[in-house]
Amino acid sequence: MAGILDGVDQRTQLVGANRLELLLFRLHGPQLYGINVFKVQEVIRCPDLTHIPNSNPVVKGIANMRGRTIPVLDLSMAMAGPHMEVTENSFVIIADYNRSTQGFMVNGVERIVNMNWEEILPPPKGSGADSYLTAVTRVDDKLVEIIDVEKILSEVVGVTEEISTEIVEESNVEPGANILVADDSSVARRQIKRTLDQLGIESTLVNDGQEALDVLLDWAEEDPDIAKHLTMVISDVEMPSMDGYTLTTEIRKNPLLKDLYVILHTSLSGVFNQAMVEKVGANKFIAKFNADELAGAVLEAVAFQDAKQSKK
Repeated sequence: MAGILDGVDQRTQLVGANRLELLLFRLHGPQLYGINVFKVQEVIRCPDLTHIPNSNPVVKGIANMRGRTIPVLDLSMAMAGPHMEVTENSFVIIADYNRSTQGFMVNGVERIVNMNWEEILPPPKGSGADSYLTAVTRVDDKLVEIIDVEKILSEVVGVTEEISTEIVEESNVEPGANILVADDSSVARRQIKRTLDQLGIESTLVNDGQEALDVLLDWAEEDPDIAKHLTMVISDVEMPSMDGYTLTTEIRKNPLLKDLYVILHTSLSGVFNQAMVEKVGANKFIAKFNADELAGAVLEAVAFQDAKQSKK
């Protein structure tokens, strides 16, 4: 298992080509689940865990690894399933999400598969708002469920969605500002919308990059000067059908959309993302989720756009 992530650094070249690699694993029974390899630091056999008194029951304990203390979550319990016992098949997936590192305990790791984002589909419509899935796909005719880790962390760890009073008081957004938000996580869409609401900015929410591009093209067909009606685009990177890097590339290629301000807002972390932002032509990259930082970036972009419009 130690070698399953060998060469993961080379896999970063898939990002930006509308491709990804999924690490497949199981919790209980035969159902396969997936997580993006790009977020995974390593996969280890479950180490000895130290229990934390009065902690969330989903937190199995903490592990001391290379001088770091990492919380380990029972991924089955986090998804409202039964708790998992530590066995010889128990592994911990160490991953970076939303500015922090945590471990997810799983019951058996399978393999890594290389896929195109077009093969990653939204979850079935009947899955409901309480679903812990952001997407599904098929591998060897088997259904793979891709987990909404942001929803899990929001419920277990919690996230502050309130903007600082100082930022709200200093914001001076003209009426009519509208931002297109693309994110496959219902929790992330809610967090972004809550931030924009506090700034007095309207938002249009879509679930993935392809849907965002379709909306933009429809708006541009109605009025070629789309910037008059749309302040900016805030997009996740990882999304079914079309990722945020590809969406940004498509925006920059289109003469009617190329001048739109684009913020990539993602739980993917690392210096590599800044290089990808420059490669695809996004204006800014922000790691999820900090309400004040997102609000500050939005206000900065609004001021930039207002200055451009005033020069016309």
